[in-house]
Amino acid sequence: MAIKSIRDIDIKGKRVFFRFDFNVPLDASGVIKDDTRIRRALPTINYAIEQGAKLILTSHLGRPKGEKKPEMSLRPAAIRLQELVGREVRFVDDCIGQKVKEAVATIPDGGLLLLENLRFHSGETKNDLEFARELASIADVYVNDAFGTAHRAHASTVGITSFVKEKAAGLLLKEELENLDKAFSNPARPVVAIFGGAKVSDKLGVLTNILDRMDVVLIGGGMANTFLRASGTAMGTSRIEEDLVGTASEILQSAKNMGREVLLPVDVVVADRMEGVSRGELVDVQSVPSEEMALDVGSRTIKNFEVEIGKAGTIIWNGPMGVFENPAFSHGTMEIARAVAASGAFSVVGGGDTIRAVQQRGVADKISYISTGGGAFMEFMEGKILPGVAALES
Repeated sequence: MAIKSIRDIDIKGKRVFFRFDFNVPLDASGVIKDDTRIRRALPTINYAIEQGAKLILTSHLGRPKGEKKPEMSLRPAAIRLQELVGREVRFVDDCIGQKVKEAVATIPDGGLLLLENLRFHSGETKNDLEFARELASIADVYVNDAFGTAHRAHASTVGITSFVKEKAAGLLLKEELENLDKAFSNPARPVVAIFGGAKVSDKLGVLTNILDRMDVVLIGGGMANTFLRASGTAMGTSRIEEDLVGTASEILQSAKNMGREVLLPVDVVVADRMEGVSRGELVDVQSVPSEEMALDVGSRTIKNFEVEIGKAGTIIWNGPMGVFENPAFSHGTMEIARAVAASGAFSVVGGGDTIRAVQQRGVADKISYISTGGGAFMEFMEGKILPGVAALES
């Protein structure tokens, strides 16, 4: 089904309800620590300003669970956005009601109004139709530019679309879908998927869904421990999801039956604990001491992974190779980030930790596409329908 872009519709002089993802991290004093999500919305915002739309900006922040919590107010986002766009961004401390309608009525063409946190009302996460109808009552056009919440069937991502005449995707949402489609539907071969992070359970649906579309799968991080156990390797005190050892074994067998290559670590960096350690010990996976745990991939594993990355036409990466928050166990993740950036392949990176890793390594600008969606990125890879995207189809 076709999804219109904001560029496909006339928005001049119209009240446009924008759903963005301004769910930015705040410090204890309410100062934004990372404004990336706001910056990624700027192309859509600037386009709408140029077109003379009346911009009604909305988002959630945190999980207030239907309660008005001052520490989760979007007011800091209004202040930061005003600095970024160089024009006034008015703020109203609710997202429905008379004061909102009065504020919307005075938006000039090209003007911006940011509404308060949608999740201060329980109707948002419940996809309550009356709440959705109230949101829609202030708009002529609906634009969703929040890929990060596209996997949620909420009032501002799904319900509202039943009550507006025109709906479209913002420039960021369109960009996300086009790049993910390029990586998954018609990729340059070979396709190399890199998975890391703590748990197999977080990636199970993805591995099952995309295995037949990948050529090589590289597995690191804590989740590799469960696959190594499934291969008959004792891993000391490393975290292992015992209830998924059988499933991991089945995945490895499926890959073999399909002719897909799955590379696991051959050496790891170990220590007896994650924190308070300045350096670990490099050991073969067959020689992990019984009282120690694997906390990073080793040098031979990095080289093995680099060989496959260097041959790739497309790379999809989600999850760090170790406990990279601790410098003692960050080397594997940093080296994989460097290799992906230098590969020349079309590369897509998703997930908060993985994005932080490429930023920390200073190679974010060398990655072909960095997805803004954590859960949405994973559910797209799992082959699930994203409600926020499906609601835009016409």
